[in-house]
Amino acid sequence: MKTCGVICEFNPFHNGHKYLLSEIRKQGFDTIICVMSGSFTQRGDVAIIDKFARTRCAIQNGADLVIELPTPFAVASAQRFAKGAVEILNATGIVGSLYFGSESGDIELLRKAACATENSDVKAILQQKMGQGEYYPLALESAVKEVFSKETSDILASPNNILAVEYIKELEKFGINAGTIKRKAVEHDSSEAKGNFASASLIREMIFSGRDVSKLAPCCDYSNPAKLEFGERAILLKLKTMSIEEISELADVSEGLENRIYSASRSSNSLEELLFQIKTKRYTLARLRRIIASALLGITKELQNSPLPYLRILGMNDIGKEALSQIAKKSPLPVVTSVASALKILDTNAQKMLLCDINATDIRTIFENKITHSGKDFTEAIVK
Repeated sequence: MKTCGVICEFNPFHNGHKYLLSEIRKQGFDTIICVMSGSFTQRGDVAIIDKFARTRCAIQNGADLVIELPTPFAVASAQRFAKGAVEILNATGIVGSLYFGSESGDIELLRKAACATENSDVKAILQQKMGQGEYYPLALESAVKEVFSKETSDILASPNNILAVEYIKELEKFGINAGTIKRKAVEHDSSEAKGNFASASLIREMIFSGRDVSKLAPCCDYSNPAKLEFGERAILLKLKTMSIEEISELADVSEGLENRIYSASRSSNSLEELLFQIKTKRYTLARLRRIIASALLGITKELQNSPLPYLRILGMNDIGKEALSQIAKKSPLPVVTSVASALKILDTNAQKMLLCDINATDIRTIFENKITHSGKDFTEAIVK
């Protein structure tokens, strides 16, 4: 069984994702295993559609098995996000390759960029620029340009390519191959659709404005989308009731940022105002939104840096079922197919991680346009 992994959010699942899975299948893979963010995303937002609906879309359009990326890793920096996801693929014991979409479609150029970020001179310049108040993505791109070339540094200008570079660095630790498929028709975060292809960000914008996306993202009901702005009062309430010490323990809070967050939370009357007051050129909006998500979910530095504790299965087809039987034999980690059963047998640290996923599913409903019921981790069956 030749098995390929895909790290994804499918937020939402669209024709570009369907194209990626189709192209991967053409590379001769029998099985495609997707590691997917659950209720919150790496941008620090809630997923627009719940994880069960997104899993169903994936299974119907080329994925064979979907494993949930635990929430503390899903709302982490690119480095931690990649580390957690690649560790899941390695822990299956059957994944030999990881494929991802990229603007360049050139795996060697991406490998070159990955090596460049590990260069000692680049790291020294990066530290210097960070000390001057620049934020990480731009500082890294600039440092690579100084030591190598603009061609190499340009690779790091795209969020998708930044993740790809982090995947490559993690894959090397486990001997898993890396491959890439050139993105179809549109670039990441493009504001224009081309034919039946559009970026996820444009599709989300269209969904929130009530426009028809059926030709671009055809497999889900988007009548009840979710985003952080729909529940900004819950965010303000949470932050206004936290102490500076509690904020300082949140994942991704460092260098006294807790003081800015504490001060801003007490004088802000909206999420937009809160982010505006905290933001500096050093802190991206995505990082600040991830910190807000961590506050809502109680994700501390300790929890985010915990080892991978289990493999949570969200959905599968018949091929995925066969793959799961192999994983159960080869994986050193417990395989979770029922959260109720797992909570009775997992150790304390694993329970904390799983409870975070369960809470994330429930908390996400607060940010839906029309709030729905909680407890879906216990009532929703594995998608088949």
